[in-house]
Order: sequence, then structure tokens, then C-alpha cells
Amino acid sequence: MNAHLRGLLALTFVTLIWGSTFVVVKGALEQFPPSLLMLLRFLVGAAFFLPFWKRARGAWGPGLDLAFWAFLGYATQTIGLLYTTAGRSAFITALSVVLVPVFAGLLGRRVPVWVWLGALASFVGVGLLAYDGSPPNAGDFWTLATAVTYAVYILRLERFTRLHDAFVLSLTQLVGLSLFVGAWAWVSGDLAAFAGLEVPWAAVLYLGVAATALTTWLMAVGQRSVSAPEAAVIYSMEPVWAATFAYFVLGEVLGLRGVVGGALVVLAVAVVQWSAAAAERGRGAG
Repeated sequence: MNAHLRGLLALTFVTLIWGSTFVVVKGALEQFPPSLLMLLRFLVGAAFFLPFWKRARGAWGPGLDLAFWAFLGYATQTIGLLYTTAGRSAFITALSVVLVPVFAGLLGRRVPVWVWLGALASFVGVGLLAYDGSPPNAGDFWTLATAVTYAVYILRLERFTRLHDAFVLSLTQLVGLSLFVGAWAWVSGDLAAFAGLEVPWAAVLYLGVAATALTTWLMAVGQRSVSAPEAAVIYSMEPVWAATFAYFVLGEVLGLRGVVGGALVVLAVAVVQWSAAAAERGRGAG
């Protein structure tokens, strides 16, 4: 198995873990503020990479850069959800799938046709899966900022993973996120209320270990050999996995439109992965 295929599989596994978090977060937020949940999540995740602290000297700049864009994504999406629905949020956030190849093109990179087709198909699929038809609102504009920041994050991650070790990049990024989210929790007043709250430790540990430490490292490893536009299409699998977990764990019904949308996303990801593998074989044969 070549590095590119391993990268594709790693990123696909990341989306499966992400999809499982919606069920976990939904239960945890019933008793715990989102800023504190994120803070504990990132602190637990960062703790796993502390043994690499001495090797991280040259990676703090890139790590804080990534943390900044990731934090903007989390913050704008959270603010957006105060005004818009979860379905619309997922739909608008999925614009990042299209924005990544657009930004890559503006930077002078050639994006293969099959990646463009996969990006557009996955965006339509997420729309069928998540869009609820409600009228536009202020939250939509906040969530549009989420799509932009996620697109920038994916492109920046592609660059930095080829310059720095995945372990130290994960460490610096998660320490940076802990600092940014900690400041947010302090300004919002949630940090002051921490002592009187019951921490949902099972959720925190799952989110911190699997959905943060493991996925951050897998993304750094995967995007070293997978281009940002390809990665963006693969990341669109997240709402498909989320809907699947919601169906089996929470009993939520998807409906025909959702099934068609999910199938379209899966097809788009499969086409991108198959085309990428075919291109790799072609280069190998040459």
C-alpha cells in the first residue's frame, strides 16, 4: 500500500470518528458549556503529545497558525448555531469542500477535473442530507465564515505537514487551541463557573483521545500525501457518518432525500479516491 492510499484511508477514518462525536457532544452539552467542553477536549488531546515537547521548537509558529484558523472555525460555527439550525450549519460549512479547490486555483495550482466534480457532487449531497429549507438568517453568515476558515485551515495543514513531524505539529496545534479556547471560556465567564459543574468525563475522554489526539495526528499524517482539494472531498463524509450514528444510536430517521444525499457524498468520495489511485498507478507505470 503506497503512502497516498494510506493517507486517503487515514482521512476517511478521521471522518468516521468525527461523525460519532455528534451523538457524544449532544449529550454532553445538556450539562456542560461548549467552551469548557472544547477546552477540556483540547487539553486532554494535547497531553498525549507532551513527550514530544522538546522536539517542537521549530513547529510553534505553524502550530499556532493552524490553531488560529481552527479556533475561528469552531467559534464562528458555535455563534452561528445560536441563530441557525444544525442542518443549515452543516450545509453551509460543507461549502469548504468547494472553497478549497477554488482557493488552490487562486494560488496558481492545477486542480484535476475529477476533484472539482467530486467537490461539487459532495456539496450537493450534503445539501440533500442536511439542508432544511428554512429562511436565511444572521447565523448563516457566521457559518459562511466557518466554511472559509476551514478551507484555509485545510490548505495550511497541507503545507505544514510536509515541513514538520506529525507528532510535534499535533502538539503545538492543540496547545494553541487550548490557549485560544481557554481565553474564550474566560471572557465568556464559563471558566469562573467551572468549579460548580459536573464534568461529563466519559464524553471528555472520548472527545479528547479519539476525536482530538488521534484525528489531529491522522490528519497531519494523511495530508502529507493527500492534496488539500482531495482531503476536502473526503472530509465531506463527516455528515454521512453523523447521520448513520444518529440513526443507530438516537433512532433519528433520515428520509429518502437524506439517503440520496448520503449516497451522493459516498459516490463523490469513492470517485476521488479511485481517480487518485488510478493517477498514482499511471505515474508508477510511467
